[in-house]
Amino acid sequence: MLNRTFARAALWISIYLLLVVAPLLVLLTGQVPAGAGFWWDFSMALGFAGMAMLGVQFALTARFRRAAAPFGIDIIYYFHRYAALVALGLVLAHFLIIRVDNVAALGALDPRHAPWYMTAGRLALTLFLLVVVTSLWRKPLRIDYERWRLWHALLATTAFLAAVGHIEGVGYYINAPWKRVLWTGFTLSWVGLIVYVRLVKPWRMLRHPWQVTEVRPERGNAWTLALAPVGHAGLRFASGQFAWLTLGDSPFHLREHPFSFSSDADSGRVEFTIKALGDFTATIKDVQPGTFAYLDGPYGVFSTDRHPAAPGFVFIAGGVGIAPIMSMLRTAAARAERRPVVLIYANDRWDEVIFREELDALRGRLGLKLVHVLADPPPDWKGERGWVDTALLERHLPGADRCNLTYFLCGPKPMTDAAQHGLRTLGVPLARIHFELFDMV
Repeated sequence: MLNRTFARAALWISIYLLLVVAPLLVLLTGQVPAGAGFWWDFSMALGFAGMAMLGVQFALTARFRRAAAPFGIDIIYYFHRYAALVALGLVLAHFLIIRVDNVAALGALDPRHAPWYMTAGRLALTLFLLVVVTSLWRKPLRIDYERWRLWHALLATTAFLAAVGHIEGVGYYINAPWKRVLWTGFTLSWVGLIVYVRLVKPWRMLRHPWQVTEVRPERGNAWTLALAPVGHAGLRFASGQFAWLTLGDSPFHLREHPFSFSSDADSGRVEFTIKALGDFTATIKDVQPGTFAYLDGPYGVFSTDRHPAAPGFVFIAGGVGIAPIMSMLRTAAARAERRPVVLIYANDRWDEVIFREELDALRGRLGLKLVHVLADPPPDWKGERGWVDTALLERHLPGADRCNLTYFLCGPKPMTDAAQHGLRTLGVPLARIHFELFDMV
């Protein structure tokens, strides 16, 4: 199975590289118009390469399950973020080289006197820069997630269309009829992706609504939201996966948030356990049964189902990072799992431990070794205190089989970073360590 996953990953990486490079190779073949020297032609190549990368960005956020399966959609989104930086760098370099080498080619800055396509290029560059800045520094800039997401889509789409207009208006390298046909084909495919992501997928979700059946309070200021399908068969998911949830709004509004399933994957129940950490999550407690919801999923490779041959599992969770792990534990208990299972669960205080009573009950059903770690324990606490570090892991992980077990980490980034460091220090192979990116957005 591992070799098959690597093969699929290599295939999709090759397709990505082909999509990025193909427009440039096509445009540089055949009769090339006389340029203005090396730097001019180099800047043109950078511009087309950056434009191709920006076009493929829409494919990365389209959430194609087959393409995401070898990596996980969270990894795809992180790649999308850093690919945007590379693409922006290429486009900026395209502009700056011309600005230094042939400034006259840029024409007048005033849009009243400049050709429309040059103004379109400047607008595209400005909007792309704005998209990247507001994405990387959204939280320091205190931009609300839902507002950012809407403007991110609008600005990125407008910038892309402006860039297409710039290339078409300049006409450099695409003046041959067959090249224009190929370039138009590439452009239409990218526009088609925009239509698919912004119109087709929301329309499909609209035809498969869900309804809130229960909002159940949990410890640690968390709430479990239970959903039931309305007029359709629902969905099947693997334990540990997640979905994008739209609550009380049309899916066309782009007000969706990713949450992990916390319910048993075989039970037919769809539940999310959500901690009040922000503007949207703080409203979960006020959601009324009967509220309509929409799901886009399931996604993710963070699942024990992908490791049927593993001799045992170790889960390391922090706070609400227990949600996907709880799904895996509940599913394992329902399947009468007999492989060894260890859970190291870190929280600040004892009364904030989500699923505390159920985890205790799972000890008997799973033969679960449960280790609670508290940063601020009560005076009579006799368990582990502080943080998940190398020494704590060494105390609780089986010495002989430590390197053969499969590990799942989910929680705040400082905790998962420390846990990964500790596991590598203890000799656990990197290929056996799997982690959920706790904050994709």
